[in-house]
Amino acid sequence: MQEHARSNPAGTSEAIIADALGRGPDMQLGSKQDGWQLCRWRQFVGSYTVPALPEPLYTMHIAGQQHNRTWLNGGWSEHVSIPGCATIVPAGQQTGWLVDGELDVVTLSVSSEQLFRAPAQDQFRQMRFAFSDPLGAALTRQVLSELYAPQSTEREVYIGALVNALKAHILRGANSMTSQDIPTASFSSYRIHHVMNAILQNPEAEHSLEEMSSVAGLTPSHFCRVFRKATGLSPHQYVMKTRLDKAQQMLHQSDMSIAMIAESLGFTSQSHFTRAFRHFSGEAPSDFRKRNRN
Repeated sequence: MQEHARSNPAGTSEAIIADALGRGPDMQLGSKQDGWQLCRWRQFVGSYTVPALPEPLYTMHIAGQQHNRTWLNGGWSEHVSIPGCATIVPAGQQTGWLVDGELDVVTLSVSSEQLFRAPAQDQFRQMRFAFSDPLGAALTRQVLSELYAPQSTEREVYIGALVNALKAHILRGANSMTSQDIPTASFSSYRIHHVMNAILQNPEAEHSLEEMSSVAGLTPSHFCRVFRKATGLSPHQYVMKTRLDKAQQMLHQSDMSIAMIAESLGFTSQSHFTRAFRHFSGEAPSDFRKRNRN
Protein backbone atom coordinates (compact mmCIF):
# COMPACT_ATOMS: atom_id res chain seq x y z
CA MET A 1 0.00 0.00 0.00
CA GLN A 2 1.24 3.48 -0.84
CA GLU A 3 0.12 6.65 0.92
CA HIS A 4 0.85 10.02 -0.66
CA ALA A 5 -0.57 13.41 -1.67
CA ARG A 6 1.08 13.75 -5.11
CA SER A 7 -0.69 14.26 -8.41
CA ASN A 8 -2.21 11.23 -10.09
CA PRO A 9 -1.06 9.89 -13.46
CA ALA A 10 -2.83 11.68 -16.31
CA GLY A 11 -6.02 9.99 -17.45
CA THR A 12 -6.92 8.34 -14.15
CA SER A 13 -10.24 9.05 -12.45
CA GLU A 14 -8.40 10.82 -9.65
CA ALA A 15 -6.49 13.07 -12.06
CA ILE A 16 -9.71 14.01 -13.89
CA ILE A 17 -11.46 14.88 -10.61
CA ALA A 18 -8.47 16.92 -9.41
CA ASP A 19 -8.44 18.88 -12.67
CA ALA A 20 -12.19 19.58 -12.43
CA LEU A 21 -11.94 20.74 -8.80
CA GLY A 22 -8.74 22.70 -9.33
CA ARG A 23 -7.00 20.89 -6.48
CA GLY A 24 -5.71 17.45 -5.64
CA PRO A 25 -6.91 15.13 -2.89
CA ASP A 26 -5.98 15.84 0.71
CA MET A 27 -4.90 12.26 1.08
CA GLN A 28 -4.47 9.33 -1.28
CA LEU A 29 -3.48 5.70 -0.98
CA GLY A 30 -3.63 2.78 -3.33
CA SER A 31 -2.78 -0.85 -3.88
CA LYS A 32 -1.79 -2.09 -7.33
CA GLN A 33 -1.96 -5.65 -6.09
CA ASP A 34 -5.56 -5.29 -4.86
CA GLY A 35 -6.62 -2.93 -7.64
CA TRP A 36 -7.95 0.12 -5.78
CA GLN A 37 -7.30 3.82 -5.22
CA LEU A 38 -8.77 5.69 -2.24
CA CYS A 39 -8.74 9.50 -1.92
CA ARG A 40 -10.04 12.05 0.56
CA TRP A 41 -11.25 15.37 -0.89
CA ARG A 42 -12.13 18.42 1.25
CA GLN A 43 -12.95 22.12 1.19
CA PHE A 44 -14.22 22.80 -2.31
CA VAL A 45 -17.20 25.06 -2.98
CA GLY A 46 -19.15 25.83 -6.15
CA SER A 47 -20.61 24.02 -9.16
CA TYR A 48 -18.49 21.61 -11.17
CA THR A 49 -18.67 19.53 -14.31
CA VAL A 50 -16.62 16.35 -14.04
CA PRO A 51 -15.82 14.72 -17.40
CA ALA A 52 -16.49 11.02 -17.94
CA LEU A 53 -14.25 8.83 -15.78
CA PRO A 54 -12.44 5.73 -17.08
CA GLU A 55 -13.52 3.64 -14.08
CA PRO A 56 -16.70 3.59 -11.96
CA LEU A 57 -16.33 5.53 -8.71
CA TYR A 58 -17.78 4.90 -5.25
CA THR A 59 -18.08 8.10 -3.16
CA MET A 60 -18.86 8.31 0.56
CA HIS A 61 -20.07 11.65 1.99
CA ILE A 62 -18.28 11.89 5.34
CA ALA A 63 -18.92 15.38 6.69
CA GLY A 64 -19.43 19.02 5.80
CA GLN A 65 -22.23 20.57 3.77
CA GLN A 66 -25.65 18.92 3.91
CA HIS A 67 -27.19 20.07 0.61
CA ASN A 68 -25.02 18.72 -2.18
CA ARG A 69 -26.82 18.02 -5.45
CA THR A 70 -26.13 16.46 -8.81
CA TRP A 71 -27.30 17.50 -12.29
CA LEU A 72 -30.21 15.32 -13.42
CA ASN A 73 -32.69 15.71 -16.29
CA GLY A 74 -31.77 19.30 -17.03
CA GLY A 75 -31.69 20.63 -13.45
CA TRP A 76 -30.22 20.21 -9.99
CA SER A 77 -31.61 17.17 -8.20
CA GLU A 78 -34.31 17.58 -5.56
CA HIS A 79 -32.66 14.77 -3.62
CA VAL A 80 -29.54 15.85 -1.70
CA SER A 81 -26.52 14.09 -0.28
CA ILE A 82 -25.87 14.26 3.47
CA PRO A 83 -23.21 12.58 5.64
CA GLY A 84 -23.63 8.80 5.52
CA CYS A 85 -24.84 8.82 1.91
CA ALA A 86 -22.95 7.04 -0.87
CA THR A 87 -22.96 7.70 -4.61
CA ILE A 88 -21.85 5.48 -7.49
CA VAL A 89 -20.73 7.24 -10.68
CA PRO A 90 -20.52 4.90 -13.70
CA ALA A 91 -17.63 4.99 -16.12
CA GLY A 92 -18.12 7.05 -19.26
CA GLN A 93 -20.74 9.47 -17.85
CA GLN A 94 -20.15 13.20 -17.44
CA THR A 95 -21.58 14.51 -14.16
CA GLY A 96 -22.44 17.88 -12.64
CA TRP A 97 -22.20 18.81 -8.96
CA LEU A 98 -23.40 21.69 -6.80
CA VAL A 99 -21.53 22.11 -3.49
CA ASP A 100 -22.95 24.88 -1.30
CA GLY A 101 -20.24 24.91 1.36
CA GLU A 102 -17.21 22.95 2.51
CA LEU A 103 -17.42 19.23 1.88
CA ASP A 104 -15.58 16.10 3.01
CA VAL A 105 -15.85 13.01 0.80
CA VAL A 106 -13.86 9.85 0.20
CA THR A 107 -13.70 8.19 -3.23
CA LEU A 108 -12.79 4.60 -4.02
CA SER A 109 -12.05 3.44 -7.55
CA VAL A 110 -11.65 -0.25 -8.34
CA SER A 111 -10.04 -1.76 -11.43
CA SER A 112 -12.39 -2.74 -14.24
CA GLU A 113 -11.06 -6.29 -14.19
CA GLN A 114 -12.35 -6.76 -10.65
CA LEU A 115 -15.64 -4.98 -11.35
CA PHE A 116 -16.43 -7.27 -14.28
CA ARG A 117 -16.16 -10.25 -11.92
CA ALA A 118 -18.30 -8.63 -9.20
CA PRO A 119 -21.64 -10.27 -8.28
CA ALA A 120 -23.33 -6.84 -8.34
CA GLN A 121 -21.56 -5.41 -11.39
CA ASP A 122 -24.84 -4.05 -12.81
CA GLN A 123 -25.01 -1.44 -10.03
CA PHE A 124 -21.94 0.24 -11.56
CA ARG A 125 -23.56 0.72 -14.97
CA GLN A 126 -25.81 3.64 -13.95
CA MET A 127 -25.71 6.65 -11.64
CA ARG A 128 -26.83 6.00 -8.06
CA PHE A 129 -26.90 9.28 -6.16
CA ALA A 130 -27.02 9.74 -2.36
CA PHE A 131 -28.22 6.35 -1.12
CA SER A 132 -27.72 5.48 2.55
CA ASP A 133 -24.90 3.02 3.19
CA PRO A 134 -24.16 2.74 6.94
CA LEU A 135 -21.64 -0.08 6.61
CA GLY A 136 -19.73 1.78 3.90
CA ALA A 137 -19.75 4.90 6.07
CA ALA A 138 -18.48 3.00 9.14
CA LEU A 139 -15.64 1.34 7.19
CA THR A 140 -14.65 4.63 5.57
CA ARG A 141 -14.59 6.47 8.90
CA GLN A 142 -12.44 3.72 10.42
CA VAL A 143 -9.97 3.98 7.53
CA LEU A 144 -9.69 7.74 8.08
CA SER A 145 -9.17 7.37 11.83
CA GLU A 146 -6.32 4.92 11.21
CA LEU A 147 -4.67 7.18 8.65
CA TYR A 148 -4.01 9.72 11.41
CA ALA A 149 -2.62 7.14 13.86
CA PRO A 150 1.16 6.75 14.36
CA GLN A 151 2.79 4.89 11.48
CA SER A 152 3.68 1.24 11.95
CA THR A 153 3.75 -1.97 9.93
CA GLU A 154 0.66 -3.19 11.74
CA ARG A 155 -1.17 0.06 10.90
CA GLU A 156 -0.39 -0.33 7.19
CA VAL A 157 -1.68 -3.89 7.15
CA TYR A 158 -4.82 -2.92 9.05
CA ILE A 159 -5.62 -0.01 6.73
CA GLY A 160 -5.19 -2.26 3.71
CA ALA A 161 -7.53 -4.83 5.26
CA LEU A 162 -10.15 -2.14 5.99
CA VAL A 163 -10.08 -0.78 2.43
CA ASN A 164 -10.28 -4.30 1.02
CA ALA A 165 -13.31 -4.88 3.25
CA LEU A 166 -14.89 -1.68 1.87
CA LYS A 167 -14.08 -2.81 -1.67
CA ALA A 168 -15.64 -6.23 -1.01
CA HIS A 169 -18.72 -4.52 0.44
CA ILE A 170 -19.38 -2.44 -2.66
CA LEU A 171 -18.51 -5.26 -5.08
CA ARG A 172 -21.06 -7.57 -3.49
CA GLY A 173 -23.72 -4.88 -3.75
CA ALA A 174 -23.78 -1.99 -1.29
CA ASN A 175 -27.30 -1.26 -0.11
CA SER A 176 -28.64 -4.28 -2.03
CA MET A 177 -30.76 -5.88 0.68
CA THR A 178 -34.49 -5.26 1.07
CA SER A 179 -36.45 -4.99 4.30
CA GLN A 180 -37.60 -8.58 3.78
CA ASP A 181 -33.97 -9.74 3.75
CA ILE A 182 -33.11 -8.10 7.07
CA PRO A 183 -32.54 -10.55 9.94
CA THR A 184 -34.90 -10.07 12.87
CA ALA A 185 -33.03 -11.88 15.62
CA SER A 186 -29.73 -10.02 15.74
CA PHE A 187 -28.43 -6.57 14.95
CA SER A 188 -27.44 -5.79 11.37
CA SER A 189 -26.10 -2.57 9.88
CA TYR A 190 -28.85 -2.91 7.30
CA ARG A 191 -31.40 -2.13 10.02
CA ILE A 192 -29.76 1.28 10.41
CA HIS A 193 -30.01 1.66 6.63
CA HIS A 194 -33.72 0.80 6.89
CA VAL A 195 -34.23 3.50 9.55
CA MET A 196 -32.33 6.09 7.49
CA ASN A 197 -34.34 5.36 4.36
CA ALA A 198 -37.60 5.63 6.31
CA ILE A 199 -36.54 9.11 7.49
CA LEU A 200 -35.47 10.20 4.00
CA GLN A 201 -38.74 9.01 2.47
CA ASN A 202 -41.01 10.53 5.14
CA PRO A 203 -39.15 13.31 7.00
CA GLU A 204 -42.44 14.74 8.32
CA ALA A 205 -43.22 11.61 10.40
CA GLU A 206 -42.56 11.63 14.14
CA HIS A 207 -39.62 9.17 14.06
CA SER A 208 -39.45 8.84 17.82
CA LEU A 209 -36.28 7.42 19.36
CA GLU A 210 -38.26 4.52 20.77
CA GLU A 211 -39.69 3.64 17.36
CA MET A 212 -36.36 3.88 15.54
CA SER A 213 -34.45 1.89 18.15
CA SER A 214 -37.18 -0.76 18.08
CA VAL A 215 -36.81 -1.14 14.30
CA ALA A 216 -33.04 -1.50 14.77
CA GLY A 217 -33.53 -4.05 17.55
CA LEU A 218 -31.44 -2.05 20.02
CA THR A 219 -31.94 -0.17 23.24
CA PRO A 220 -32.36 3.59 22.68
CA SER A 221 -28.94 4.42 24.16
CA HIS A 222 -27.14 1.75 22.10
CA PHE A 223 -29.05 2.78 18.97
CA CYS A 224 -27.92 6.40 19.41
CA ARG A 225 -24.28 5.32 19.66
CA VAL A 226 -24.47 3.05 16.59
CA PHE A 227 -26.41 5.61 14.53
CA ARG A 228 -23.94 8.41 15.29
CA LYS A 229 -21.01 6.16 14.40
CA ALA A 230 -22.63 5.32 11.05
CA THR A 231 -23.78 8.82 10.08
CA GLY A 232 -21.87 11.32 12.21
CA LEU A 233 -25.22 12.65 13.49
CA SER A 234 -27.57 11.78 16.32
CA PRO A 235 -30.96 10.33 15.27
CA HIS A 236 -32.68 13.61 16.19
CA GLN A 237 -30.14 15.65 14.20
CA TYR A 238 -30.57 13.36 11.18
CA VAL A 239 -34.36 13.74 11.27
CA MET A 240 -34.09 17.52 11.66
CA LYS A 241 -31.50 17.88 8.86
CA THR A 242 -33.66 15.78 6.54
CA ARG A 243 -36.74 17.91 7.28
CA LEU A 244 -34.85 21.14 6.72
CA ASP A 245 -33.32 19.86 3.49
CA LYS A 246 -36.86 19.20 2.30
CA ALA A 247 -37.92 22.65 3.56
CA GLN A 248 -35.27 24.32 1.42
CA GLN A 249 -36.54 22.46 -1.64
CA MET A 250 -40.13 23.48 -0.91
CA LEU A 251 -39.22 27.13 -0.29
CA HIS A 252 -37.32 27.24 -3.56
CA GLN A 253 -39.66 25.23 -5.76
CA SER A 254 -43.18 25.86 -4.42
CA ASP A 255 -45.43 28.76 -3.47
CA MET A 256 -46.64 27.16 -0.24
CA SER A 257 -46.75 29.52 2.71
CA ILE A 258 -44.11 29.14 5.40
CA ALA A 259 -46.82 28.08 7.86
CA MET A 260 -47.99 25.31 5.50
CA ILE A 261 -44.43 24.11 4.93
CA ALA A 262 -43.84 23.99 8.67
CA GLU A 263 -47.00 21.98 9.24
CA SER A 264 -46.36 19.59 6.34
CA LEU A 265 -42.88 18.79 7.68
CA GLY A 266 -44.06 17.94 11.20
CA PHE A 267 -42.98 21.08 13.07
CA THR A 268 -45.14 22.01 16.05
CA SER A 269 -45.49 25.64 14.91
CA GLN A 270 -44.22 28.14 12.38
CA SER A 271 -42.02 29.75 15.02
CA HIS A 272 -40.45 26.37 15.85
CA PHE A 273 -39.75 25.83 12.16
CA THR A 274 -38.30 29.33 11.74
CA ARG A 275 -35.94 28.90 14.71
CA ALA A 276 -34.76 25.51 13.45
CA PHE A 277 -34.32 26.77 9.88
CA ARG A 278 -32.35 29.84 11.02
CA HIS A 279 -30.06 27.65 13.13
CA PHE A 280 -29.63 25.26 10.20
CA SER A 281 -29.02 27.73 7.36
CA GLY A 282 -28.14 31.00 9.08
CA GLU A 283 -31.16 32.87 7.72
CA ALA A 284 -34.93 32.98 8.07
CA PRO A 285 -37.08 30.89 5.67
CA SER A 286 -38.48 34.05 4.06
CA ASP A 287 -34.97 35.41 3.43
CA PHE A 288 -33.86 32.07 1.97
CA ARG A 289 -36.83 32.02 -0.43
CA LYS A 290 -36.26 35.63 -1.51
CA ARG A 291 -32.53 35.15 -2.04
CA ASN A 292 -32.93 31.98 -4.09
CA ARG A 293 -35.68 33.39 -6.26
CA ASN A 294 -33.73 36.56 -6.92
